[in-house]
Amino acid sequence: MTVEKPIISMRDITKIYHIGGEEVRALDGASLTIRKGEFVSIIGPSGSGKSTLMNIMGCLDVADSGEYILDGQSIEQYSEEELARIRNREIGFVFQNFNLLSRMSALGNVELPLIYQRVRLAERKDKAFAALERVGLADRSEHKPTELSGGQQQRVAIARALATDPAILLADEPTGNLDSKTGEDIMALFTELHEAGDTIVLITHNEDIASRTQRRIRIMDGRVSEVEA
Repeated sequence: MTVEKPIISMRDITKIYHIGGEEVRALDGASLTIRKGEFVSIIGPSGSGKSTLMNIMGCLDVADSGEYILDGQSIEQYSEEELARIRNREIGFVFQNFNLLSRMSALGNVELPLIYQRVRLAERKDKAFAALERVGLADRSEHKPTELSGGQQQRVAIARALATDPAILLADEPTGNLDSKTGEDIMALFTELHEAGDTIVLITHNEDIASRTQRRIRIMDGRVSEVEA
């Protein structure tokens, strides 16, 4: 697969929290580049700074200093409203807890980001159904989350992330609430999506899960380093 232009470029990203009178450097001059079409894991233990890095990468938070360019756009000076618009257009989020609405069908859950984008009803349903097809759940489109297994719920969440055709999929511990076999199935799905051209960043503390990705980036004490293959 041809490696293309950077989707994410971070340079000297710093984020400092003040907790109980102490200064905590959650990110300390972190720099990294992720290119279009890559499948990258960011690995580190609890407290390493990976959640802070994910929040900045996902435009859920902003750095105190440094430069962040997402798909050609410099993010630092954006307002909350602008960041929300970028999140909805550029990033597909996949969370450990699935974050599905229990009263809505699988199709309804996948439609949600398209509603926020004001996509018309017919097109919205077509795109949502196509996303469910990509994750192998077209036959479960009318089922509610309580009628689905954990692995199926995570597939719905992945379909929801795919529905808007984002620049990047950002997955936060996506196998964390699944048994090992189901986790393997979800990682196989991510591999399929990567092979189809999707750009995926997976946040994890699990070395085995990280080893399934194309590149590994380690974070420790807010500092980032590449893991040699």
